[in-house]
Amino acid sequence: METRATGRIKQQTSDGFYKRLFRLTIAGGLAFWVTNFLTSLLPIAAEYRAALSIAYVPMILVESLLGGMVVGFCVGYVLLRFYDRIPTENPILKAAILSVVALVIATLMFQGAASLLEPSDAVHYFLVGAMLNVPRFLILGIVVGYLYKRLYGST
Repeated sequence: METRATGRIKQQTSDGFYKRLFRLTIAGGLAFWVTNFLTSLLPIAAEYRAALSIAYVPMILVESLLGGMVVGFCVGYVLLRFYDRIPTENPILKAAILSVVALVIATLMFQGAASLLEPSDAVHYFLVGAMLNVPRFLILGIVVGYLYKRLYGST
């Protein structure tokens, strides 16, 4: 049976968890979006978008922000929920490891399928897309880990 005090402690813990998760998600999403904007200015990114017929404005303004928020949520959730189970003591490195895992998953799920649609130079565009995603995901992980360390300490 749950007492009133136990229920209140669970409520406070839950509220604190979601506040932390919200902050990490927003920071990660914004870091992903800014990095996406900067990498989209590269000539290789313009060639990649043209080859795959990707519209510039919706991808830069909306899709990258939403994608960054989803990845930031996933990295933040796993970091908060399973902090002690992730190897290493540094929260920045922990978040970077999680973002690399998210990069591999996203690359296999989305980039792999998209590159199969273009039979000519499929491997080339797969590699270009994957390399354009590396800084986005890595910076997201670094920002989430840095914010975690700055706001909540190492424990």
